[in-house]
Amino acid sequence: MGIFRQVGELLLFSIPTIICLLVVWGAYRVLVYNKLKQILAERHARTEGAVEQAKAAIASAEERTAEYEKKLREARTQIYAAQESARNRMIEQRSDALAEARRQAEKMIKDARATLDQDIAAAKAGLQKQAETLADQIVQSVLRPASAVGGQ
Repeated sequence: MGIFRQVGELLLFSIPTIICLLVVWGAYRVLVYNKLKQILAERHARTEGAVEQAKAAIASAEERTAEYEKKLREARTQIYAAQESARNRMIEQRSDALAEARRQAEKMIKDARATLDQDIAAAKAGLQKQAETLADQIVQSVLRPASAVGGQ
């Protein structure tokens, strides 16, 4: 019985220690653990919220980048279309100018030929007149000496 008595005394003296431990454990749960659990949950929520917010910002930035690239492609397409249109207008203007220059050159050639034909006709008429005048002069010069010789 000595052992039971010693165990009983040991248990009796350990009751205040057990009560103190239970009070400390209870105070820890009430004062520290619950507050710590609340702060950790709040920190986790903030961290998760920040991660979600960052993911949303990244998605938004990617969306805006895609939209920007789409607008950039559209602007380039419009620029290329405007350049092609301007190039076609220039080619058309060159063709029109070339056709006009050809028409003017043909007209100038036609006018020059007409003027040349007139000059040729005028020169032929002038030569014909000069030939007739020369022929008359020759006939007169041939006939004059004969009439001068025959008349004396």
